[in-house]
Amino acid sequence: MLRIAVQSKGRLYEETIAMFEESDIKISSTKRTLLVQSRNFPIEVLFLRDDDIPQSVASGVADLGIVGENEYAEKEQDAVIIKRLDFSKCRLSLAIPKDVDYQGVEWFNGKKIATSYPVILEKYLKEQGVESDIHVITGSVEIAPGIGLADAIFDIVSSGSTLVSNRLKEVEVIMKSEALLIGNKNLSEDKKEILDELLFRIDAVKTAEDKKYVLMNVPNKCLDEVLAILPGMRSPTIMPLAQQDWCSIHTVLDEQCFWEIIGKLKALGAEGILVLPIEKMII
Repeated sequence: MLRIAVQSKGRLYEETIAMFEESDIKISSTKRTLLVQSRNFPIEVLFLRDDDIPQSVASGVADLGIVGENEYAEKEQDAVIIKRLDFSKCRLSLAIPKDVDYQGVEWFNGKKIATSYPVILEKYLKEQGVESDIHVITGSVEIAPGIGLADAIFDIVSSGSTLVSNRLKEVEVIMKSEALLIGNKNLSEDKKEILDELLFRIDAVKTAEDKKYVLMNVPNKCLDEVLAILPGMRSPTIMPLAQQDWCSIHTVLDEQCFWEIIGKLKALGAEGILVLPIEKMII
């Protein structure tokens, strides 16, 4: 049985539970229980505050953890990054009052900066040769300049709407963050086997993201031209049709280039184009 520490609320919690569901790992979504066992997979989920997850994994209280890269970097615990999960993306940035004339990072010399991430901020300021007064607070960091508590803030930014509503502007992006799967360095062989199966399922879900399964009918005379523009996984599947001089092509397309390629296929004579979502993909 693997124990995995997960944030108890917020966007990271929601996206983690969604990933488990897509991987067919059934976890009760109740937030009143600290420890929940999966009904169909050998893991149990320990719900914690995000800033407690790195230490719980490093100390062995949990075998694995899903945590924001910002918290992993801030806590500096002895746990290893197993996989980047490509969700819950944000950035850690310095922000100042909207009306300030900002000319560069030297502006922060002698200024008071409010933050919940003093370790990351101190390292950055030292690299830049800037001396500032770091004021550590938790929660509602963005209001600090408005109430005279600080000259600037260093905090998480996602859409930037919170900064705008507090008349702040983002001036320096210090690091980008996403959800990480982290692990204890001393997993047993049995637990490593469960981890391998977990990673297999996650990879199958992640590989299928933004992919479409496309079927189309193509005249044989245009087959070479059609194949030339299809970025299939390896090689598209080609099957003859009952109608003479026509074939059916099956392939996988990235959603980012989907419409551009579909337009080219239609221009070459492709018909009956059927587009299906892909739930899992194993390569």
